[in-house]
Amino acid sequence: MLFGTAAVSGSMLLWPLISRASAGGVAQVGAVEAVQLMNRRDAVVLDVRDSSEFAAGHIPNARNIPFNELENRLRELEKMKSRPIIVSAPAGPRAAKVCAALQKIGFTDVVALRGGLNAWVEASLPIQK
Repeated sequence: MLFGTAAVSGSMLLWPLISRASAGGVAQVGAVEAVQLMNRRDAVVLDVRDSSEFAAGHIPNARNIPFNELENRLRELEKMKSRPIIVSAPAGPRAAKVCAALQKIGFTDVVALRGGLNAWVEASLPIQK
């Protein structure tokens, strides 16, 4: 029983490291944390889904720069370097790639929205069409 307790405690301590590694080493925030960043620190939500997906529904006031256009449109974000950036992307490594690209050009406060728009909707937060 003591061994089982130690194993469970150890896995709970390691879970943040494991989840961060599976996200490509990128910091992640949940939907509620994202709302707090938006309200308290004027964070910008960058939605990197395709334009048609964005038009079907997105986080209010999010900026849409589709992933495949990101390299050519990074300059649009230059004036926002002092603000936190929350990257909203579908599941997969896309958010990690976007965060890495932003950090490479000098953005220091970049996080990925864990679960993307699906997590936002599951938290019963509003979407805009």
